[in-house]
Amino acid sequence: MFSLGKFLGVPEEKRSLLYRIYFAFFASGAMSTLLGAILPEMGEAYNLDYAYRGVLLSAHQIGNLSAVIAAGFIPYLIGRKRSTFILGLGIVIGLLLMTLTGNPLLLFLAFALTGIGRGTMSNITNVVVGECAENNAAGLNLLHASFAVGAFLSPFIAIAVIPASWKIAPWISAALMLLTLLLLLGKGLSSERMKKEKGEGTIPRSLQYWLNTFILFFYLCGEASLIGWLVTYFQDANIFPDAISTAMQSFLWIMILIGRLSCAVISTHMNKNTLILILGLLMTGFFILMIAAPTPFVAALAVFLVGVSMSGIYPTTLSTMEKKYSSSTVATGLCIGTATVGAILMPAVVGAVAERTGIEGGIATISIALSLMVILMIVKFVTNRQK
Repeated sequence: MFSLGKFLGVPEEKRSLLYRIYFAFFASGAMSTLLGAILPEMGEAYNLDYAYRGVLLSAHQIGNLSAVIAAGFIPYLIGRKRSTFILGLGIVIGLLLMTLTGNPLLLFLAFALTGIGRGTMSNITNVVVGECAENNAAGLNLLHASFAVGAFLSPFIAIAVIPASWKIAPWISAALMLLTLLLLLGKGLSSERMKKEKGEGTIPRSLQYWLNTFILFFYLCGEASLIGWLVTYFQDANIFPDAISTAMQSFLWIMILIGRLSCAVISTHMNKNTLILILGLLMTGFFILMIAAPTPFVAALAVFLVGVSMSGIYPTTLSTMEKKYSSSTVATGLCIGTATVGAILMPAVVGAVAERTGIEGGIATISIALSLMVILMIVKFVTNRQK
């Protein structure tokens, strides 16, 4: 019988933790796409313009960055288990808060809190898989596939409950995350204060480390903006009816899931730097096709192809990180934290441009970030070939 733990080279005593970590990233994925799915209804209910909706999406990423930075030192003060539980509660509190008030400052706080929880889940799950899985690339691709499953299902839940009240969807997501945090209190994560290894707190000087970091920076510019604005773009540009626009986000994530499962297999048989470059070129090309599509059918096809091509970029890029960095909470946090700045800036840029030129112009700015990502991928590919 097939054993996922055995396939990934995970010791038996750590497999229970690995499966709970996958579930945690599933719940985090469900929350992340929910924000974009309910943003149009929330914007109408609270009378929010494009610019402030972009600010809220950026607030989520600010919280994400804050958590990634905090993950670099809080586990050394109170241990991984306590820090994961406390910071992860930000998702629960934030989702509940955004259903209680339309006050701009409190909404900003609510989105920031969900980002804190998401950043915590991202950091701890990537580090644990990096530590446990001998087949690192496959383990990370499957981890991000679990995120994609949650991200795929969440918009359908939103579609089902929005006719009654858009607030029901955040309540369901908050309950799921609370269950996740209770599961993580079980055996596996250490309650002891972590100890820094010699030199762990120093800034990495590896060229490949920083190439990976800034590839992820521009990738997250694209991912955060696309996921956060996709439903609004399709609705306000009158490309699809409202329900289909929301469903398109789920279809995007089912294609991401298919792509990540495929990359988990392909990455074991193909040079990872070559794979990263191919995926980057395809993602950029299909995104440009999406915004220039002459018909809804072509737009839908382009979205599906964007999902497949973007699927493996993040986990495969992380898997090329040197082991001494991938197994370090500090180095992983610095990498993801720096990359997250892109996810903070770009949704706000899209919102600001959309307020002046329309949603079509705002979405089109994403192509600039994706082009810069491809340039860095080419540099990474060439330098590794020379090496």
